Amino acid sequence: MTITITAFERSPDRGKGLARDMRVRWALEEVGQPYDVRLLSFKAMKEPAHLALHPFGQIPTYEEGDLALFESGAIVFHIAERHAGLLPDDANARARAITWMFAALNTVEPPIFERALATILERDQPWYEQRLRVLGESIRNRLDGLSGRLGDAEWLDGAFSAGDLLMVSVLLRLKGSDILQEYPNLSAYVARGEARPAYRRAFDAQLAVFTGASSG
Repeated sequence: MTITITAFERSPDRGKGLARDMRVRWALEEVGQPYDVRLLSFKAMKEPAHLALHPFGQIPTYEEGDLALFESGAIVFHIAERHAGLLPDDANARARAITWMFAALNTVEPPIFERALATILERDQPWYEQRLRVLGESIRNRLDGLSGRLGDAEWLDGAFSAGDLLMVSVLLRLKGSDILQEYPNLSAYVARGEARPAYRRAFDAQLAVFTGASSG
């Protein structure tokens, strides 16, 4: 059965690979599964047809036969469970990889995403600089632990897994920032993720949507 995911017709990230459909694209490329993409306008995302798939009117969604999923982490987990390549066979290693998936989305991502939103929505507010300092401290607290655990290793727990896929996806929002540059091992970790052929294929596919929309 053909897999269909949804993505922005005109992504706010301007083709930088930060929209959350990128995580799903990357996972599907890692496991070698073909997929179709249905592009949505912001208006269409709030219409009944899409709300039936995603009750919060966001992207991405995942459809395969009579299965419909939303939430990028849940979709990546489903792909990793269904196809070899993103979760280890060993039960304990598998559990650790899943733990890193949760850590990426529940512990590391929230302050990073809040900071990204603040730079867009709160820049003109009198509390902006203080807000950035507070969020920066929160991010560094998390990166201290992550950097210490990664150390000189290539990936978080042995071979590349869905945990690394989600963690790199989260850290990409800090790419080029002073914060990420404070952690050379994490900067190198992100670069290794970006260098994976599956990531490059997913990135190019998402970028093509933006460049096509921009020229249209």
